[in-house]
Amino acid sequence: MKFAVGTLVKKGRLVLVDPVGTRHEIGDGTGRPVVVRINSHKAALKLALYPDLYLGETYMNGEIAVESGDVYELLDLAANNLRGNMDGPEAHTLKGRVGRAFAGLFRSNPIGRAQRNVAHHYDLSAELYRLFLDRDLQYSCGYFSAKNMTLEQAQLAKKRHLAAKLYVKPGMKVLDIGSGWGGLGLYLAAVCGAKVVGVTLSKEQLRVSRQRARDRGLSDQVDFRLLDYRLLEEKFDRVVSVGMFEHVGTQHYPEFFSKLKDLLENDGVACIHSIGRADGPGLTSSWINKYIFPGGYIPALSEVLPATEAAGLTVTDVEVLRLHYAETLMRWRQRFATRRPAARDLYDERFCKMWEFYLAASESAFRSGALNNFQLQVTRQQDALPLTRDYIGDGEKLLKTLDEDRPRLVV
Repeated sequence: MKFAVGTLVKKGRLVLVDPVGTRHEIGDGTGRPVVVRINSHKAALKLALYPDLYLGETYMNGEIAVESGDVYELLDLAANNLRGNMDGPEAHTLKGRVGRAFAGLFRSNPIGRAQRNVAHHYDLSAELYRLFLDRDLQYSCGYFSAKNMTLEQAQLAKKRHLAAKLYVKPGMKVLDIGSGWGGLGLYLAAVCGAKVVGVTLSKEQLRVSRQRARDRGLSDQVDFRLLDYRLLEEKFDRVVSVGMFEHVGTQHYPEFFSKLKDLLENDGVACIHSIGRADGPGLTSSWINKYIFPGGYIPALSEVLPATEAAGLTVTDVEVLRLHYAETLMRWRQRFATRRPAARDLYDERFCKMWEFYLAASESAFRSGALNNFQLQVTRQQDALPLTRDYIGDGEKLLKTLDEDRPRLVV
């Protein structure tokens, strides 16, 4: 076990305490030490054989304990050592080769399976998400357009940024694919004057979003539906999707963009906001696939752009958001830690450890540069938007004068 970890951890200071109490110092000795106790020989064997799955699982089960530092510091140490060597030793093992060969099977989300996969994560109680998200329940990367922004301010800025990119005008018909708890759809209706259709596969999110529309008197402007986007047969002036594309699956990219083209009016505009891989195509973490996002896959732009071209869509703008999600996740992680007892009351201690590991692993991946976010804007016609990007900044300024007068949107 020590040899296996020693080949990976070259920088920093990791102290492993084995089941008999022997301390093993690993790394170059720099930085704050992270001390991890392994409580059984069985846990040590699992970690040596398959750390991608068992590091998170043994932490959840109490088979390992972080005695100095915390789980974020442990995962950040690992991420910084793995960065630049993402293929790693496991890629050369039989398990790694088999995993790559069959990866496509786990990136397939046909109608039916897609809803079951979504339910695993998004049909958890909305009260859990209220513990750590902003008041508008935005479960995606915030946009930190100024220093010292709060989470609420960054999430409002994200909605503003997307609305400006979409170039939404009053009366336009807008589709939100993966509408979540409804925040973006409600914003586009209340601030931009759009008529919005939001589709989700989560029954819990649908319940909450419909209630929010009623509470805000926007039910006549926003129509939230429990529906797979592939079953829609309407046309829209604008289409937006935030945090949903990670659940499409590589096998379905041609289908997604072909359907997107069909949904758009001839002069329509779409914007896809997704997590992206900085290093090109890869594999979903086995732990993430089992416990957090079954069927999920984070795409690389090199996998996405060919599908847009094949569908006959024109890419009109690509923006890469680098550390914005790291900043968002840090705030989520801190809020979750503060309200951890309430999460334990909703679920249990094992669930809390699972969620801690998920948030910490995600933040460390964005901090290290392994992951980022991209916003991909596409159209059917080249002249659907102004010639320069100035309209985005101008639109944000205008929207800021409007949305700051509507505190009810973030209650």
